[in-house]
Amino acid sequence: MPLKIAVLLSGSGTTLQNLIDRAGAGELDAQFVCVISSRADAFGLERARTHQIPAIPIVRKDYDTLEAFNAAIWDTVRSHGAELVALAGFMSLLHIPDDYENRVVNVHPALIPAFCGKGMYGHHVHEAVIEYGVKLSGATVHFANNIYDAGPIILQDTVPVLEDDTPDTLAERVQAKERELYPKAIRLFAEGRLRVEGRRVRILDPQ
Repeated sequence: MPLKIAVLLSGSGTTLQNLIDRAGAGELDAQFVCVISSRADAFGLERARTHQIPAIPIVRKDYDTLEAFNAAIWDTVRSHGAELVALAGFMSLLHIPDDYENRVVNVHPALIPAFCGKGMYGHHVHEAVIEYGVKLSGATVHFANNIYDAGPIILQDTVPVLEDDTPDTLAERVQAKERELYPKAIRLFAEGRLRVEGRRVRILDPQ
């Protein structure tokens, strides 16, 4: 059976589109049961509607507390039967309940634990990488927990940081790496090949 995935986003939905495309190409056995956005005007919702995926805005400012906002998200995720939650540029802090521990994944545009944490997203990451002068950056797919970018790491891979890089040119290479790693990590989850042992994620051999 296809893995039932809920996707959470706040923006244009390019990561969502990549996952949809990979599934359409037969590279990912997944059913996208809903797309939730923290912004009502996020273009990612339009992408979802185009592919007949339930598109649901759950807007932070509509809720008095972060707890109420999170409760609305998880009620929706559960009601659609999601087995895995994929964060795809979701810009609000998400508190993960016990029943979804190690069932929420995220992709980050750097090599965690470098250039990560609160405020480190999008071009902020690439600007910091270039300013620091490191020679390698990359992408990380990890299980999400209740601290920004702090969950156990599933997959990482590197890209070079070139002498004449700008945040835009570096972002292009990192995003290409993200498009490879994210569906690969989800595939491993679907195949039951990820085992979390403390901070480590062991990738098991195929059965």
